[in-house]
Amino acid sequence: MADRIITGLDIGSTAIRVVVGQLLPAEAAERVHIIGAVTVPSKGISRGTIVSIEEAVTSISTAMEAAERIAGLPIESAYVGVSASHTLAQTSRGVIGVSRSDGEIKNEDVERAVEAAKMVATPANYEILHVLPKSYTVDGQIGVRDPIGMTGIRLEVESLIIQGLSSHLRNLTKCVHRTGIEIDALVLGSLAAAEAVTNARERDLGVAVVVVGAASSALVVYEGGDVLAVGSVPVGAEHITSDIAIGLRTSLDVAEKIKLSFGSAAPKDITKKEEIDLVELGATDSETVSRKYVCEIIEARAEEICEKIDRELRKIDRSGLLPAGVVLTGGGAKLSGFGEVAKRVLRLPVAIGYPSGVSSITDKSSDAAFAPAVGLVLWGAQVASAGNDRGGDLMGKFGGVSAMGKGIKKLFKSLIP
Repeated sequence: MADRIITGLDIGSTAIRVVVGQLLPAEAAERVHIIGAVTVPSKGISRGTIVSIEEAVTSISTAMEAAERIAGLPIESAYVGVSASHTLAQTSRGVIGVSRSDGEIKNEDVERAVEAAKMVATPANYEILHVLPKSYTVDGQIGVRDPIGMTGIRLEVESLIIQGLSSHLRNLTKCVHRTGIEIDALVLGSLAAAEAVTNARERDLGVAVVVVGAASSALVVYEGGDVLAVGSVPVGAEHITSDIAIGLRTSLDVAEKIKLSFGSAAPKDITKKEEIDLVELGATDSETVSRKYVCEIIEARAEEICEKIDRELRKIDRSGLLPAGVVLTGGGAKLSGFGEVAKRVLRLPVAIGYPSGVSSITDKSSDAAFAPAVGLVLWGAQVASAGNDRGGDLMGKFGGVSAMGKGIKKLFKSLIP
């Protein structure tokens, strides 16, 4: 039973979300059945960075214990999401000679090509998190999707190398291991979210997934079924709350309640007569403010987020040119009117992305805020199914615990009684 349980751990700036899934038989309509999903406030984490090990460990422990109670079984390991704000991406090409005398390309040849692509100059204090093969070339024949079984002498692979900041990965790994949980793999959170909110056809046509988090918004772009680019912008839902607090000269707690209860990025739909009584939301002084003014503040920040995303798309010449459009997900994407702003600024079809491809006993698994955590479970399910056929290629295709992470894992395993 335990080997059919997959856990996704999404560690955010304001909340830690855990999703526990059970692998279903291959003939089932869905790949995974969600048996537990919890969210707890996060402490010790600011703008995606761990600022207090002790507080972060306490928050993660609280979340994992709650997940164990709901799922009704112990959790021993998890796929852990990594914030896109601590990553870099670059393309790399690996070239090898086919080893067999008859020229037939085997798994081992693909693995060697991927390893050759890893031989790229890594910036100081960064290490490779994922190697994502985009396309192969066999003896000059470009655009090969799967070269295994083909015949050739020279095999090339073009890959997207995603590198994570070593200090962040080290601190993240340390926090998780101190809770007694082993790490199945460190996975870029936006890639995991994309697994949950897009389908193969959208990824083939060309789609951008934007995960609107608290401190930042992450971007991953697909085309031809492969990852074309990843990135992030340092603006998220927390900035909207801060804008409201500054604009109304009120506390952040009251501003957050205003955003959740009355917020909208479409002020044109709000009449000037609508007002908000701040005392009802916890303010100390009696004051009423115009809801339309609040929504104008929200709209301005939502436009900025979308403009920065469009700037990232311009870098790869895909601004306004993705047939499947943009999928907004994450907690910030649930804000009313956000999709309309994105459609206007990005000049693309826009949809709010909710996790799919799973069955569940809880409504939380269909919440956009849980998309990265559900995606981590789906990522683990992919690894499990692919491991039956091409286990050797998993580290390149799906990523895994880094060498540094394995060292820390051994250290903390020896310290845990």
